Amino acid sequence: MEYPWRHSRRFNAYPEYFKQIFGHRVQKLTIDAGFTCPNRDGTVANGGCTYCNNDAFNPSYNNPSKSITQQLREGVEFHQERYRTAKMYLAYFQAYSNTYKPLEELKRMYEEALRFPQVIGLVIGTRPDCIDEQKLEYLARLAEKYYIIVEYGVESIYNSTLEKINRGHTFEQSVWAIELTKKYGIKTGAHFILGFPYETEQMMIDAVKVISSLPLNTIKFHQLQIVKNTAMARMYRSNPSFFKHYTLEEYLELICAVVERLNPNFVIERIAGEVPPWYLEGPGWGLLRTNDIIRRFEKKLEEKNTWQGRLYQPVENLQTIQ
Repeated sequence: MEYPWRHSRRFNAYPEYFKQIFGHRVQKLTIDAGFTCPNRDGTVANGGCTYCNNDAFNPSYNNPSKSITQQLREGVEFHQERYRTAKMYLAYFQAYSNTYKPLEELKRMYEEALRFPQVIGLVIGTRPDCIDEQKLEYLARLAEKYYIIVEYGVESIYNSTLEKINRGHTFEQSVWAIELTKKYGIKTGAHFILGFPYETEQMMIDAVKVISSLPLNTIKFHQLQIVKNTAMARMYRSNPSFFKHYTLEEYLELICAVVERLNPNFVIERIAGEVPPWYLEGPGWGLLRTNDIIRRFEKKLEEKNTWQGRLYQPVENLQTIQ
């Protein structure tokens, strides 16, 4: 069967997307540039998201005490052991909200990263309430020369969930930021978490129609993980039965149901997250790596004879389905 993404995998996979653009693998190099978030510093809330502990996913070479250049240099050395075929890199501003500084400071950071040899662009992770037109105008100018994408942590379409996890913004703010970023011609991504105890499985599946209507280029899905030293870990210790623990098989069934309803134009960057087992408060999936999970996911799609977008139903007006 021919898929609209012009390769044989049953979903619009991120590595193939870059191979089509650049002809070979492109590797991200993560950076911790010392940002914070408005729901941490008291601007809109305190304490941050209830599930968030950045230490659980920051590589060992990431430390804001190091310069951006040093982190990139160490990142290349780290990844050359694992991904020897990578020839080009994207500087990934990952930790916390990476547009949450004055524009002049952002320019200094971004441009230092872009001066690094082999870095061909930026991936900027942030929140929808940390962007404005002045910053987007600047990023649009960079995008004329480099690969630039802004990835928004949306996490859920349900405002009741966003309030409970202390996001400090609404889904409507996410829609506004995504649409404005797209208006400036900048590639746009979004991140969602599956498995919050405040949402049923049907709610998660129903959300895909809304998600599919957003003007996104890329998308990430991540199973809820109960990570140590978070507010959610404290909740889990006091009431573990409140949380639904998905076995890997159950999660694969859920993500298949999500993906077959997903807009086929979206490039899927991630279907699950990976946290070292020693960071987990609750049950995990052992030592399985992301590549192992993807292989099992693709096998599940094949067994079901399904693929991304098989049940996709486009809607013309997002307002009619919120």
